[in-house]
Amino acid sequence: MRVLVAMSGGVDSSVAAALVAQAGHEVVGATMKLWGGVSDRGCCSVGDVEDARRVAQQIGINHYVFNFSEDFERHVVDPYVEAHAAGSTPNPCIECNRHLKFDRLIARADQLGFDAVATGHHARIVTGPDSKLWLARGADAAKDQSYVVHMLGAETLPKVMFPVGDLTKRQVREKAASLGLQTASKPDSQDVCFISESGGRSAFLSERIPLRPAKVIDEAGRLLGEVPAVELVTVGQRRGLGPAVGARYALSVDVHAATVTVAPAADLLVSEVLLDPVCWVREAPDGDEKLLAQVSAHAAPVPARWDPSGRVVLESPLRKVAPGQSVVMYRGDLVVGGGTAAR
Repeated sequence: MRVLVAMSGGVDSSVAAALVAQAGHEVVGATMKLWGGVSDRGCCSVGDVEDARRVAQQIGINHYVFNFSEDFERHVVDPYVEAHAAGSTPNPCIECNRHLKFDRLIARADQLGFDAVATGHHARIVTGPDSKLWLARGADAAKDQSYVVHMLGAETLPKVMFPVGDLTKRQVREKAASLGLQTASKPDSQDVCFISESGGRSAFLSERIPLRPAKVIDEAGRLLGEVPAVELVTVGQRRGLGPAVGARYALSVDVHAATVTVAPAADLLVSEVLLDPVCWVREAPDGDEKLLAQVSAHAAPVPARWDPSGRVVLESPLRKVAPGQSVVMYRGDLVVGGGTAAR
């Protein structure tokens, strides 16, 4: 089988490429050039491309670099900016997976005659009780990335491979070390690649949209202070709202009115989350089925069910999910689907 392996320059994708090659497949590595601006962290730096190229040489496979910067700008960066301008909190890594790593890259692989695309995500593709392919959690619970690839549908699963999904992170590094791969001890990248460490989110957004100060009020409308940029406030945030806020959190963010409303933690508890849009790995679950819902990449899953009206109904209240963030639903370890919390 001909397999195109997405190589970010990190240890996971390096080992993924090595494992696919060891399995006897015809393998080519591919690094996507996504962000054309300043990058001092994340997975888009010049050093990462060079690391991927060197690992490909060590493994003995060809290596391509695909320039998808225009697609990245259109599908990831522009929506990121627009979301902040509207008072939402986007997840650009999920949109990058959706539009670049599992849409644009698969399309390119098809054009070049490859049978599948492999990545270094800690997730698995398994055969479920119904004898069909399903997306599932990775073997390493601490590194599981099924949340950020939840958008993969049934039609895509046969074209995707997750070679390190059955390994723990420790096993991945041990494998890389045994092969002498130069990425064996390279730290994990967990930052947004287009947000520089020196400037941060504020500097990035201020170059693209005006950042406006906003008043901070409590639920009774009493003025408690001011924030320098309403576009940078996230629902659930506590720090950076001013000393008068005390033990209160951002309950809502109204960009148009330039107002942040704060409230005690108990007032942020909700029993349901409206999702729009939503996608399913296969069919939508029955409204009575007990599922598990995960509201962030590292949150513990909680009992829930799906309401056909477009809501995740939680068995026990949780703190309000910031608009723009994803909620993913599971049936045990199997991903059922997920969506974006609506405003």
